[in-house]
Amino acid sequence: MARLVKLYSQVNNVKKQYFIRNSLSCYRIAEENREKENEAAVRIQSWFRGCQVRAYLSHLQKNATLIQKIWRGFTARVLFRQRVKTAYFIMKMNFYNKMAVKIQQRWRGYYVRKYVHNYYARKRYLEGLTRKNEHIRRDLQEFAELQRKERERITLEKEEQGRTIQAQRLHFLLSTKQCPGVFNSPFREEPDEMELRLRKVKPLLARSAPKERKTPNIIPDLSNLMPNRERLPPIHKKPQGPFRPALEVQQQRQRPLEPSLRVATSITALEEAREELKRQEWRTRVIDQTFLPFLNTSQNKRYEGLMHTSTPFEQVAYGTKHFREEHEEYLQGKKPFKTVFTTCNVFDKFGRLYSNAGNIV
Repeated sequence: MARLVKLYSQVNNVKKQYFIRNSLSCYRIAEENREKENEAAVRIQSWFRGCQVRAYLSHLQKNATLIQKIWRGFTARVLFRQRVKTAYFIMKMNFYNKMAVKIQQRWRGYYVRKYVHNYYARKRYLEGLTRKNEHIRRDLQEFAELQRKERERITLEKEEQGRTIQAQRLHFLLSTKQCPGVFNSPFREEPDEMELRLRKVKPLLARSAPKERKTPNIIPDLSNLMPNRERLPPIHKKPQGPFRPALEVQQQRQRPLEPSLRVATSITALEEAREELKRQEWRTRVIDQTFLPFLNTSQNKRYEGLMHTSTPFEQVAYGTKHFREEHEEYLQGKKPFKTVFTTCNVFDKFGRLYSNAGNIV
C-alpha cells in the first residue's frame, strides 16, 4: 500500500520523465527523418522544376522552329522568285540573241550573195574556167604527145646515125661476088639488115689524127642581155710585186706628204668663213635701211632681227623690250603696281634722323 502511495506521489515526476523521454525520442526521430524528408522535398522540387523548365524550353523550341520555318520559307520564296526572274531574263536574252544572229545571218548571206559573191556570176566564171581548163589540158596533152614523138624521132635518128656510122666502120665486111660477107650467109634466105646497110653507105676514109686548134678566147657580149648592169672592175688594177714599172715605184717613194684636215686647215678658218659669209650677204642685200612696219603703234619701235645674223638688223640690247622702263613717258600719270605686302615706313625715310621711338627728330 505504501508503495502504491509512493507511486501516486511520484506520478507527476513519472509523467514528467516519461514526457521528457518520449519528447527526446521523438525529437531524435524527427531529426533523423528531417534529412531524408529534406532530400525527398528537394528531389520533388527539382523534378517539378525540371519538368517545368523542359516544358518551357520545348515551348520556346517549337516557337523558334516555327519562326525559323516561316522566315526561311519567305527568304527561299524571294530567292526562288529572283532566280526565276534571272532565268527568264537569260532565256529571253538568249532567244533575242538567237533571233538577232539569225537575222544577221540571213542579211549577210543575202548581201554576200548579191554584192560580194554573186552566185550566178561565180557559176558562169567557174563554168568558163572549167572549159578553159579542159582546153588547156587538151593542148597540154597534145603538146606532151608532140614532145614524146619528137623525143622518139630524135632517138630513132640517133640510133639510125649510130647504125650508119657502124656500117661505115664495118664496110670492109661487105660481101662480094666471089666471097660472101659475114652478114650475107648462104644459109639464109635473105641477107641481114646490116648487109643491106653496108651496100648503101660509103666506107670511111683513113685520116690522120686531128691537130689541136688554138681557139681564141671569145668573150661573149652580154650588153644586150644586161644593158643596165655595170661592169665589175678588175680584181687588181695595178700589177703586184716586181711586175710594177720602175717609174711608178719611184714616184710612189718620192710623193709629197698628205697632211690631215687638222694640219691642212688654218686656226682661223671658222672666223674667215664667217667673214666671207657676211661679205656675201652684203653683196646680195637689196636694201640697207631698217625695216619699218606700216602700223602707227610701231613707228618708233626698232626692228628686232634674228639672233645669229650679219645684217644691220641686229638684236636689240638687253632690257629694252621686256621692262617697263622702255618708254617712261608712257607711264606718266598711271598708278604704280600694287604689291601684296605694304612697304616699311622706316625705309621710305632712309637717311633721316630717328628717335628711339621711331619718330623723326
